[in-house]
Parts: sequence; C-alpha cells; structure tokens
Amino acid sequence: MQRRALTEAERLDWLQLIRSDNVGPVTFHALLAKFGTASRALAALPDLVAKTPGGSTAKRAVRLAKREVAEKELAAATRHGARLIAACEPDYPEALAALPDAPPVIAVHGRAERLAGPCVGIVGARNGSANGRRFAAQLAADLGAAGITVVSGLARGIDTAAHEGALAPGSIGGTVAVIAGGIDVVYPPENGPLMARIAQEGRGAVIAEQPFGLKPQARHFPYRNRVISGLSRALIVVEATLKSGSLITARLAAEQGREVLAVPGSPLDPRSAGPNGLIRDGATLITGAGDVLAALDGVRGPLDSPFEQNQWVKGPSGLEISAFSQPPQELEDTLDGASDLPDKILKLLGFSPTSIDDLARRAHVSPASLASAILELELAGRVERQAGGQISLIISKP
Repeated sequence: MQRRALTEAERLDWLQLIRSDNVGPVTFHALLAKFGTASRALAALPDLVAKTPGGSTAKRAVRLAKREVAEKELAAATRHGARLIAACEPDYPEALAALPDAPPVIAVHGRAERLAGPCVGIVGARNGSANGRRFAAQLAADLGAAGITVVSGLARGIDTAAHEGALAPGSIGGTVAVIAGGIDVVYPPENGPLMARIAQEGRGAVIAEQPFGLKPQARHFPYRNRVISGLSRALIVVEATLKSGSLITARLAAEQGREVLAVPGSPLDPRSAGPNGLIRDGATLITGAGDVLAALDGVRGPLDSPFEQNQWVKGPSGLEISAFSQPPQELEDTLDGASDLPDKILKLLGFSPTSIDDLARRAHVSPASLASAILELELAGRVERQAGGQISLIISKP
C-alpha cells in the first residue's frame, strides 16, 4: 500500500476498528486487505458476523467500538501532545510496518523521526547488577554517538540505564521508549522524569500501542516486546534470567529476522544465564559498541512492508482503496451469497491446533478462499489463531 497521510475521518475509522472487541492487529490487516478501507470494513462487519455460522451469538464475536470512543481517544492524545500514526502513513516506521502483526495505530509523543533512523534494541533484567547497568549505559552512549537510536522498554534496571546512556551528552542518536500502557501512563512511577525527558527534550520519543489511559497489565508486555524488537535492526540482551521477558523479546527478534546479540557474563550469576544461553544457541557475542556496529554491517534494511508495494485506486465512492482489495461486486457476492465453506471448515477443525496449510489441503480450497473463510469465523468468535500458523476451535465457556 503506497504510503499516504490519512484524513482525520480515516484516522478515526482506523482507530474505531482496532479498538473494537476481538479485533487484533492480524485481524485488522486482514480486514483492510479484504475491504480496502477501514470505513468499508466497519460498515460490512455486522452483516459479515451475523451471516457466519454462530456469529451472532458467539461470546467472542467482534463488537464494534463506538465512534465516540475513537473521537475521545484522538482528542485526549492530542491534548497530551501525542500523535496517532497509522501503519500506512509516511512517518510510521518501516521496520515495524513490515511485521504481519504490526500495530495498526501507534501513539507517538516526541520526535517521530527517531523511529525512521537505524535503531538497536537494548533490554535486560529489571534487577540488573551495577556492572550490567553501567555497561548498558555506556553501550547506549557509544551507539548514540555513532548515530544509532537506542530502543528499550522504560523498565527498571537495564532498560532505564540504556535510555539514560542514550541521552548522555554527545549522543546524537537519541532513544525510543516503548511502553506497555497508554501513552499518558507512567510505569514504573519512578521513571516519570525519564519518560518526560525522552518525550520533551527533542532527542527521543515515547510510543504506545494500547489505548490512551490504559494502565499496563501483565498480558500487555509481550505486545510491547514485539514492538521493541520490530523497531530494531538488532536486539542486545545485557542481563536476563532464563524465564525473563528479555528472552521473550529475543525470541521475537529472531522470529522477525532481526540480529540477536548478547553480552556474556559469569556463569555464577543467574542474570547471565539468559545471554550466555543465547550465545550458546547462536547469538552474536558482543563486548562493546564496536561489536554491535560490525554486526550491523551485515544486516539488511527493514523487510519490504506490504504497505510499500500496494497501490491506491479510486473506489466507487471516490475514496482511495487498496488495489489488492476485492472489487465492489465481489464484496457484495461475499456478503450476500451464502457459502458452505465456513461450515466445512468448522467440521474439519477441533480444539487442538491444526496447521492452516493442512486445513487448505483437507478442505480442497485455494489459500485465498480459506483465508477469507477463516477471517469470517474469527470475526464471529468461532475460531482462534495459534502460534506457528495454526488454528483451532474456540472452547465455549459457560
């Protein structure tokens, strides 16, 4: 999709769609590809859900957010000094847009252009050692002096040290803090002054995927972590235990095709078990900024985003729509013509995850037809996607 700025009405459409119940990033992008615009998706969803088997009564079916919800969030973000940037817009970071589960809308407080430069993530233990914090701060300062923007999660310990190092005198790269709650919510509370410095001193930016005012919960941090790795060409783990969120971020980075780098440590310190294990499994060992810059020499730029390769065409109402979306007549056929494919898929699925590729073979349908039917069942709250490109029925709870 060719990058372009949205109108205010279109921005509200995007926000209303992603804030709807049971519409996540993957579902959002599938809807946009199917209907061409968020406005058309919003208009079509009620009929689409109602006509899918069980869709009108399923507890996990899509429930559209009210327009006022989107309007209030946009107004609140603006008053806070933040911007809401959609994934199709020119200042949305390309590396993030390349992810299949890229946040459709991010709130940015500070200098959005920091997201466009070369970024490296630094993450680590919240209870980082004194040496670990000192190393993270020096590494961030050295990378910043080389023009690299340091990305981290504003957590205690290593994250805090990395942000502070990237703001040190002589650092021109600056820093980006990815937070788990709303753009206005400070967490942890003691990092309020640091968060304000990042957003207001002109050398950084704070970004959030969650709605304005939302306090972070445990389930929000994995989403935050995939944005940290998604923004970064490489991810550095300084200190981390074997069951830490930093290792989750490292796994996400590897899945996204990013370089994973790790700082070795004493085998006697549990906080070194994570990076030492990553090195054993193939991560690049680093001892300073020079090692990081050498590793970046072999890293390609961000993967091509689907937004870059699509084109906009004029729809029947004069609005620009995706050239990859269905023509209006095909859309009407999809909504008005009864299809037995969703029923067929439901009969083939169970509560144990099934590979989507295997499902396509068993159903004897094309991948495009299967994707459309799965989207309908997902919107109706009948199926859910699992890790590794799998899908299963949703277990109904009383």
